[in-house]
Amino acid sequence: MIGVIHKNFNNIPALEVVDVKYETKALPVVIYFHGFTSAKEHNLPLAYLLAAKGYRVVLPDSEYHGEREIEMSAIERQVSFWDIVMQNIKELKEIRDTLTEQGLLLDGRIGIAGTSMGGITTSVALTQYPWIKVAAILMGSPKITVYAKTLVDTLKKMGKLPVTDDIIDQLYQDLKMVDLSLHPEKLNQRPLLFWHGENDSVVPFDHSYTFYEDVKHHYTNQDQIQFMKEANRDHKVSRKAILATEKWFETYL
Repeated sequence: MIGVIHKNFNNIPALEVVDVKYETKALPVVIYFHGFTSAKEHNLPLAYLLAAKGYRVVLPDSEYHGEREIEMSAIERQVSFWDIVMQNIKELKEIRDTLTEQGLLLDGRIGIAGTSMGGITTSVALTQYPWIKVAAILMGSPKITVYAKTLVDTLKKMGKLPVTDDIIDQLYQDLKMVDLSLHPEKLNQRPLLFWHGENDSVVPFDHSYTFYEDVKHHYTNQDQIQFMKEANRDHKVSRKAILATEKWFETYL
């Protein structure tokens, strides 16, 4: 029987999805980050499939999302986007450290994945944490500096950017430090799966695809970096993508 257990990791609300027979045993772990304006519960289908294969899956709520939602305008939330991503990075380490301390992580076998904002979180995490063994980025951008400029330009055109140019310039400089497309060597040939719909109107398809085309030749075993694209697919993860992600972690984690 698969259990869905509500947990707090240093005040980070999360769902832990695991076969109840193995709840207290050390297992390989997948931490999955949800998308912008979404919440941890929305990724239960994939978590269930992975748990049935013997993985412990942790679904955290990002700051200002799910149980952590607060009263704020849509613009305030949008402007907070990169703060949320960087908070995810900090909290990823806290979750991993807690699992390690509790003896619930088997042999350091930890994988990270996410949807949209969660995929962006995953790309940043790969620049920061060499202990990540396997990753999957679903309709996220590894070109975060370029993506940030796109978001800023959109808000400027709407006349809804309540921050100064100096703050924006500092944001770009900070993002360059953790931009996977600017530091591809950080991959270090770790297994990485991309999935993206070709008609995505939220996160540009070409960000992930051109990055994949650039870096795949750096892999000795090119089976360990894969790109799945779906025609006529917008910004919504398909069942095909979910099953491919399950198989990816089953193969490499």
